[in-house]
Amino acid sequence: MSKQNIALITGITGQDGSYLAELLLEKGYDVHGIIRRSSVDYRERIAHLEGKPHFHLHYADLGDSMSIVGVVAEVRPTEIYNLAAQSHVQVSFDSPEYTADVDAVGVLRIIEAVRKVGLANTCKIYQASTSELYGKVEEVPQSETTPFHPYSPYAVAKLYAHWIVKEYREAYGMFCCSGILFNHESERRGETFVTRKITLAAARIAQGKQEKLYLGNLSSLRDWGYARDYVECMWLILQNKQPEDFVIATGEQHSVRDFCYLAFKYAGIELDFQGVGMDEKGVDKATGRVLIEVSEDFYRPTDVVNLWGNPAKAHKELGWNPQKTSFEELVRIMVTHDMEKVALECVAGHIKTNLVEYLEKGIVK
Repeated sequence: MSKQNIALITGITGQDGSYLAELLLEKGYDVHGIIRRSSVDYRERIAHLEGKPHFHLHYADLGDSMSIVGVVAEVRPTEIYNLAAQSHVQVSFDSPEYTADVDAVGVLRIIEAVRKVGLANTCKIYQASTSELYGKVEEVPQSETTPFHPYSPYAVAKLYAHWIVKEYREAYGMFCCSGILFNHESERRGETFVTRKITLAAARIAQGKQEKLYLGNLSSLRDWGYARDYVECMWLILQNKQPEDFVIATGEQHSVRDFCYLAFKYAGIELDFQGVGMDEKGVDKATGRVLIEVSEDFYRPTDVVNLWGNPAKAHKELGWNPQKTSFEELVRIMVTHDMEKVALECVAGHIKTNLVEYLEKGIVK
């Protein structure tokens, strides 16, 4: 690189942000991340990066335009990756105003900050868009030209973000792009997201630490990829000659049921699914025990049931490989990680229990 590339990442403590930070450091970037002040430590995904000479953290919040302007002015980045968001679809129904403020207006605050500090012609901006924009899908698979039909407060907020990026690109000639990300998972995925909920439950049930898993619509179809692969495409989008939007997906589709079957298989349990709709159950073939049940509590007021991305443009124009990690390998990676995690938790629990017993008996003082 002829000059030092400086990246500013929002959402750096999340799944995608941590993988992207690793990738950019490997490429010789000076990496800066935005974090929010909190009394709770939520930086475990980036703890191994702290202290590295080209890794820096700054306090700011997408809900506070002055803090954003301050960080952008101080860092003067050549690339910004906006990955921060209230990214849980179900939560957006409970907190629609907060979701709109962060996921919609927060994006505007970042773009305006770049303009205000005089970096409009030198700083490239990547916006993490979402397949949820397609919502009540109008064609399958979905591509860059498929009409949007958002079907949740989260998707509506992200639609504003997507269009404001496009507007600033056309109105001011800024290098602003969106990557329309289909579902991407990993062993770093938050534990409240359905895929991680499944792999953790499979590991806990296999090791006798959980009785049953409750889920929503098992027939929902998704295009699931590996987050570590997807951040490479984010970087490639900003290396393109022209600012354009790209679908980031695998081009394959699987149901929640498929994900469950594979996850439990890798945990040593073969499932047999019986029943339909709300009455469907996942049964352990070996014991006849019901391990998965459907609960109406996990059904959304409006639900997206058929997401399937077409990554042909990213493959052709960016040279990105959408099939680098297969669906089966993704599930295996996640289950292997969570089997080890649960096993360690079991050991830690035994140690704690024994220590309490020893203290009570006066063996350890």
